[in-house]
Amino acid sequence: MPKKNSKKRYEVGEKETIDQCLDRIKKDGYIPIRRAEEPIFKEYVKNGEKRIEPVGRSIVFQAVKQ
Repeated sequence: MPKKNSKKRYEVGEKETIDQCLDRIKKDGYIPIRRAEEPIFKEYVKNGEKRIEPVGRSIVFQAVKQ
């Protein structure tokens, strides 16, 4: 039976490389199983019209305990 906290999410920090994040995952005793890129949006009003514009992305890894 799997442990309750066998999965964990790791987000690549703003000033962190993907390799540094993977090293952090490994140091915690986890193995990455999935990588997802999630867009970051900014909402603003232009000429009275609400608009949403992508301004960046966030890289998130899902990892499981070794």
